[in-house]
Amino acid sequence: MLLERIYDEDLSQASYFIGCQASGEAIVVDPRRDLDVYLEIAERNGMTITAVTETHIHADYLSGSRELAARTGAQIYISGEGGPGWTYGPDFDDGPAGPAVRMRHGHRIQLGDIGIEASHTPGHTPEHLSFLVTDGAQADEPGFMLTGDFVFVGDLGRPDLLDEAAGGVDTRFQGAKDLYASLRDRFLTVPDYVQVLPAHGSGSACGRALGAVPASTVGYERSFSWWGEYLANDDEQGFCNELLSGQPDAHAYFGRMKRQNRAGPTLIGEPPELVEYSADELSSALESDSVILVDTRDHRAVHRGTVARSLNIPGVAKAASYGAWVYDPEVEHRPLVLLSESREEAEELRDHLVRVGIDGARGFIASLEGLDLEQPKLIGPEDLDGFDSALLLDVRNKTEYAEGHLPGAVQMSGGRVLWRQQELPEKGAGTIVAYCRSGVRNSVAASALRRAGYDVAELDGSYLAWVALPGNDPVVETL
Repeated sequence: MLLERIYDEDLSQASYFIGCQASGEAIVVDPRRDLDVYLEIAERNGMTITAVTETHIHADYLSGSRELAARTGAQIYISGEGGPGWTYGPDFDDGPAGPAVRMRHGHRIQLGDIGIEASHTPGHTPEHLSFLVTDGAQADEPGFMLTGDFVFVGDLGRPDLLDEAAGGVDTRFQGAKDLYASLRDRFLTVPDYVQVLPAHGSGSACGRALGAVPASTVGYERSFSWWGEYLANDDEQGFCNELLSGQPDAHAYFGRMKRQNRAGPTLIGEPPELVEYSADELSSALESDSVILVDTRDHRAVHRGTVARSLNIPGVAKAASYGAWVYDPEVEHRPLVLLSESREEAEELRDHLVRVGIDGARGFIASLEGLDLEQPKLIGPEDLDGFDSALLLDVRNKTEYAEGHLPGAVQMSGGRVLWRQQELPEKGAGTIVAYCRSGVRNSVAASALRRAGYDVAELDGSYLAWVALPGNDPVVETL
């Protein structure tokens, strides 16, 4: 058996390539939309991708299941659990291999010697499936469990995302109970030696405190995870209380991901070649407001001068994460021009953006030389006391805010500001002073607010610079 973990550091997301070397068949679990990595693994190992599946309707990235099926002819397998509100849409039935197979608990996919059994594990979402994988050439019992967003290393999938991002009302309470039951009746009935392969790692917003180790075992999680004692003592209420406390903010784009992943993500096929712009061509396009420039430099470089109304997405590494903060493709349809030193780097940026459904990257420019630049408004931490702001905005996560924030600051995480403008002062009512921890996230969020028409001043050096000044004491709160 071939089993490869493909990890996206940007979104802290893991997909899996599982192949039978005897039959040459392979399946991909939880793929992203840029597919080259899976096709290269298949070609390198002389395998054909004949199946594709996913553990659940994802919130943090756009699924590549339909895309991969269209490219390879693979059969699509999706969950048939969860009830009417969590049924995948009919677009999943138009694949080249025919209608998607809608799996129930116990459904088995056979690829040569490899058996993959679906286990219904609701809690994070009602339709969630985990997959028990048996390498029939070596054993007649499962050796691996792909747990999706059910069990992580050292943590569990959060049950509150349907409330936070998908418009649910108090679904978290039933979700927490369902997760408890899934642990008791599904996970802990699996032998301790079975390896646990989750869909996310450290940094993901799909859990509270995910570990950085890529894999675990059922026995290790039973013995050492925070939840093990609650299960051992049959304490469902204590488990639910602990699970629901201290969860981080959910990004606003999660709601769009849920809707699009349930309906069936749009197929993109082979992307068109990116157009390389000259300074004159881009100046003309910007003047007519027909494109949006994405400034990919770090916040210090942006502060020295950038194009008016450009968006700041600092570099390839977190382009999907930050891109989804500042650009809503359901509202904004102007194409993106990426600041990038090379075509190859621009294509990599584009690949990251399509992972969150931002398909509008159409060109790139290698330099800002020859373009009209302006300096974003900054305010030094020593000048803050005498500054008359309309709002002091903390764009960090609510848990960071509770640990210490500036007096009078209002918290709204950077991944939400574009979608919660009704909570901001009216445009023209004054200057919003915004900050994060060091300035990176603040530059991203501030660029989105400036483009939306707000007067924004960034606190130079952000929170760390302010608390470093003598006499400045942060406000600490209890969540």
